[in-house]
Amino acid sequence: MTDTGQGLQPQPAFLAVGKLRRPHGVRGDILMDVLTDFPERLRPGITLYVGEAHNPLKLLKARFHGTAMRMLFEGYTTPEAVGELRNQLLFVRTDGLPSLPEGEYYQYQLLGLNVVNEDGQALGVIHEILQTGANDVLVVRPPAGPEVLLPLIASVVLDIDLAGGRVRVHLLPGILGESEEA
Repeated sequence: MTDTGQGLQPQPAFLAVGKLRRPHGVRGDILMDVLTDFPERLRPGITLYVGEAHNPLKLLKARFHGTAMRMLFEGYTTPEAVGELRNQLLFVRTDGLPSLPEGEYYQYQLLGLNVVNEDGQALGVIHEILQTGANDVLVVRPPAGPEVLLPLIASVVLDIDLAGGRVRVHLLPGILGESEEA
């Protein structure tokens, strides 16, 4: 299966890569909580976008500071100036994302896909993806009834068809809350 990157849901124009926290030091640096699996792509010279308005910012410096990143943007030379960006999300454009190996997907590509069992019976739509210590979990919202939690593992997720907007799954016993007694 080839990942075309095109699902039924329109691609978002921007994806969050971090949340700006607070100024650090006296030269306009700000700390950012990292929300991306590719922090190495946050290199000097790239344009990032801040806040709901997606205002462009040119990145001058970025380096890790513990588990956060210390960022410096063009035009922000004091803690007071960069403090205006506090608690805002920082985004990248999706058209610049790197291609993933076959069988790997960005989370936004899975959101909104229809989920069916092996017999083609509709189970609902992927509403959210939870990140746990062991594996990610798909939160499937059916038309009626409680949400279904499906581990994102090979024995459960049989195939992902982005072009068809569908994920086919194998339901483990008891996953829908049904009793195993006959």
